[in-house]
Amino acid sequence: MKRLFHIATDEEIKRGETTDVYFVRTKDILKAKGYDKVKVVAEVTVSSLPEGWPWAVLVGLDEALKLLEGLPIDVYAVPEGTIVRAKDYRGVKIPLVIIEGPYYEFCIYETPLLGFLCQASGVATRAARIRKIVGKDKILLAFGIRRMHPAIAPMLDRAAYIGGFDGVSSLIGAKTIGKKPMGTMPHALVLVMGDQVKAWKAFDEVMPPEVPRIMLVDTFYDEKIEAIMAAEALGDRIYGVRLDTPSSRKGKFADIIREVRWELDIRGYKNVKIIVSGGVNEHNVKELAEAGADGFGIGTFISNAPVVDLAMDIVEVEGKPISKRGKFSGRKSVWRCPNDLEYLVTPRGHEAPKCPRCGSTMENILVKYIENGKIIRKLPSVDEIREYVLRQLDKIREL
Repeated sequence: MKRLFHIATDEEIKRGETTDVYFVRTKDILKAKGYDKVKVVAEVTVSSLPEGWPWAVLVGLDEALKLLEGLPIDVYAVPEGTIVRAKDYRGVKIPLVIIEGPYYEFCIYETPLLGFLCQASGVATRAARIRKIVGKDKILLAFGIRRMHPAIAPMLDRAAYIGGFDGVSSLIGAKTIGKKPMGTMPHALVLVMGDQVKAWKAFDEVMPPEVPRIMLVDTFYDEKIEAIMAAEALGDRIYGVRLDTPSSRKGKFADIIREVRWELDIRGYKNVKIIVSGGVNEHNVKELAEAGADGFGIGTFISNAPVVDLAMDIVEVEGKPISKRGKFSGRKSVWRCPNDLEYLVTPRGHEAPKCPRCGSTMENILVKYIENGKIIRKLPSVDEIREYVLRQLDKIREL
């Protein structure tokens, strides 16, 4: 097949063609030597969390389940959107996904399975960290697809939305989450028309009423001057102004935001929101929010998030606990406190323990999703997953 773009098709992924070759060789050897019926228990755990993160948001489970659907296996997992840790409070690695069945049947899917989970979880976690920092009232928009391969735009935007963003800029990403795309205008529009006021008025005249009138105000003049011009040009129809000031001119960006807010307010435009984009990350977003920014368009920092380093390991063969060095063998239960989200891992079959911090009864968080190859539970919508993430963020203290 001659490819127009360098992407794998759904069918190629489902056939296991995006795997590492040593899994194919393993499958051939197991078949040749009569080990193709040997049943195992394998689990996915966090090897490490990047940048010192104390927690991550598990995302990508829907794709992982669709990948494994149809195989003669059972699959358990923590629900998508769960805030997870690398280890429980005693230092035991936490199984996030558990697969039970003949290893021969699913070994070639380890590579794409981890790929689905590792990258999407990294994007969702960075999004959730930003949401945790700025709180519930700030507008967060995902602008990052231009920094990554377009084939994964739906995944990037879905993960950012689940992590707590309010909207996404890409057409296909918005379609994936069942929303309308959100964005403003490019500098190119102003440059082609040669006049920022003309461009703002054209935007207002052509765009349908439901599109917020957010005017880009840093093309030719000082940001506060263009902000005033935009507010005067559109009057009460303007929703906000966007500052996309390049790094060479930012200086103290928070001070620019304060100036713009002051000049708008003193002229009676207190309702005009300030949206900031360009170089926003978790290290500067709090300062910019405190300076008066009402919302943020965040691109590279979200789409280029580090992956969550996950690994899959066998922990039982034909009913007998076994594992490689550094892993904990045997079938396990994963318990979590509903109040402080503390984790405890026990051998399977133990009764529900008490949380060591608050004394509440911990809950078994693993859910059976696949039974003998069939998905047996209705998967939640992206809005349900996002709300689940936001509820957990209220209980998380660390960043």
